[in-house]
Amino acid sequence: MQKRISIEVLRIDCKKAEDEIIEFIRRMVREVNAKGVIVGLSGGIDSSVTVTLCVKALGPRKVIGLLMPDPEVTPLSDLEDARNLALNLGIKTYTIPIDSIAKIFLDSIPLRKKDRIAVANMKARVRMAISYFFANSFDYLVVGTGDKSEALIGYFTKYGDGGVDFLPIVHLYKTQVRQLGEYLGLPKSIVSKTPSPQLWKGQKATDEIPASYDALDLILYTLLDLKMRSEEIASKLKIPSRIVQEVEKRYRMSMHKRAYPPMLK
Repeated sequence: MQKRISIEVLRIDCKKAEDEIIEFIRRMVREVNAKGVIVGLSGGIDSSVTVTLCVKALGPRKVIGLLMPDPEVTPLSDLEDARNLALNLGIKTYTIPIDSIAKIFLDSIPLRKKDRIAVANMKARVRMAISYFFANSFDYLVVGTGDKSEALIGYFTKYGDGGVDFLPIVHLYKTQVRQLGEYLGLPKSIVSKTPSPQLWKGQKATDEIPASYDALDLILYTLLDLKMRSEEIASKLKIPSRIVQEVEKRYRMSMHKRAYPPMLK
């Protein structure tokens, strides 16, 4: 009988991960002589872990948190989690609602029907533009908050939340980011929160990704780290082949989002 692979294979040494990420953040800032960093705060696990590590690396005076809610979409609990974390970390924050900016944009587009995905991606790009306005104003870098699970299946907006200067936690799967969040002492309301880009009302990442994060992380780990075939992965993980194949497809189809744009040589 084949031995089943469990989520325990993705346990990390949190102290080592913390030290490595802190040094990486310091190096990125030092190499370009930046004065600090900008972090978009959503109240979710990824941005919360990222901003906490940025403060540990640089100190609170060199970290600015941006809250960019869409009032019709963003839950008040997410704003409260983000604000409370920023208060505990001692960092300066700015709150810039994006609804009026998005409305002006959409009112200027001469299309009768506005595709939901196009609108959602536009909102993510508005947040990116705001982040870089602040970064340019303060001579700071924009820190990305993406994790490995979402990056590998392309679950992010190209030139939106994917438009950043560096990515401190993108080498960690979502389940590993949660481990690090617990280690860093983040509130349970953040660590256990259902992820969502909050680009439309009721949006949940778990409704859009092929499997739960536990299953997704194991599929990606066995597929890309262990180089196993999809049929073997399905058997080892006791997951339907169609789900494994869908993850593999999303990885292939989203490669362009993780690469520099093609150019003629």
